[in-house]
Amino acid sequence: MIFNRYEWRLVLRVILLFIAITATAIIVERGIYLYAVITVPLVVYSLLDLIRFNKKAQDEVNQFVESIHYRDFSRHFDVRKAPNELKPLRKGFNDINTTFKLISRERETQYHYLQKILELVDTGILSYEQETGEISWINEAFKNLISIPYLKTIHSLNKREPDLYADVVKLKPGEAKVMTITRDQQQIKMLVTASIMRSDEKMYKLIAFQNVSEALDETESKAWSKLLNVMTHEIMNSVAPISSLADTMKNRLQSPEIVANIHGTDLEDISLGIDTIKRRSEGLLKFTESYRSLNKITNLDTNKVLVRNMFENLASLMRPTLEKKNIELEIILRDPALAIELDVNLVDQVMINLLVNAIEAVKDRENPRITLSAEVQSSSKTLVKVLDNGLGMPPELLDKIFIPFFSTRKTGSGIGLSLCKQIMLLHKGNIQVQSTEGRGSAFILTFTNN
Repeated sequence: MIFNRYEWRLVLRVILLFIAITATAIIVERGIYLYAVITVPLVVYSLLDLIRFNKKAQDEVNQFVESIHYRDFSRHFDVRKAPNELKPLRKGFNDINTTFKLISRERETQYHYLQKILELVDTGILSYEQETGEISWINEAFKNLISIPYLKTIHSLNKREPDLYADVVKLKPGEAKVMTITRDQQQIKMLVTASIMRSDEKMYKLIAFQNVSEALDETESKAWSKLLNVMTHEIMNSVAPISSLADTMKNRLQSPEIVANIHGTDLEDISLGIDTIKRRSEGLLKFTESYRSLNKITNLDTNKVLVRNMFENLASLMRPTLEKKNIELEIILRDPALAIELDVNLVDQVMINLLVNAIEAVKDRENPRITLSAEVQSSSKTLVKVLDNGLGMPPELLDKIFIPFFSTRKTGSGIGLSLCKQIMLLHKGNIQVQSTEGRGSAFILTFTNN
């Protein structure tokens, strides 16, 4: 109804102006200039009134456009105090502002919701504008994974991680690549994927960094387990008959008819050769049998165990060896009530293995020292550490020491750390190493809190 009234007002103004102009034209044509005193002011008034009417509407539109330009959707146009002809216009502006506010609120809610999701995920997220390299988004998971608190542009990454920067820039949309970085003398493997998105006529490259070290470790452990199953089965099937045959031949050599027909020296050589075959066969069987222990552990008998008690038991067990070699054992435990759900027999085996290795590493140091410590890293993880001030290891050995068959000692079998890793994987945890040549090593056991 108001809109119709506004429309009629505009029509009446136009009609009034038309009548005034027509009357003035007739008066001028007929030469009745006396009446022009009335019609000319009426034409001027009608024209000024129409201009004023349009100017009011134009001013209202300009104010609305200004509020849109500065995204001031909170601005309210008073309808009640407006002239009747402008009330529909102001009402329309208010309706548009209300709609914009609703859309803006929904977008802001969605943005904060997405922001919370991206902060909660373990995957590192990095987004930057392709043309300028300016960072548009970076989440906490990426900062923690790369240990970088802030990045202004993607090019800043080149100063801290040049190899990672080169790989990220070269990574094409849709591609995935496993990249490796070193943190605290520890290698971290990441699955890096890239995609492209367009926003506000700009192209953005979105990079996702997923820590796959634990997943790859578990996959690698399963692959080694399958390989060892096949190898031990085939080796034992082949070697066992050789050992048995050597026994048979040894017994036959002692029979009178063979002793009588073979010269004494030759008989001794043959007997020695058979003994060597038997001894090496038994040694190989024993060696193979030791590797079968890697695949025997399948079930856990877990209980809540105080870390303090576990450390004290280990200290008592290892004290004679430590005192004999003048090695200091230090225990650091800030929370005496700290407890972990674990299979104490298996984890004791892991800790003893690590302590034996640490003793070997520090035996030639001037002030040999081994440290046991435990701490809660977060609500979901507890760390147990075995540190030493030994000789340390070169970087190229750090990713090899957990591989079965691999050992840095001449008398080592290469089974100890492989067994430790399998036990930790059974606990849904992990074992990692940090080492610096000449300064020592730290083995870190990660337990997942239930």
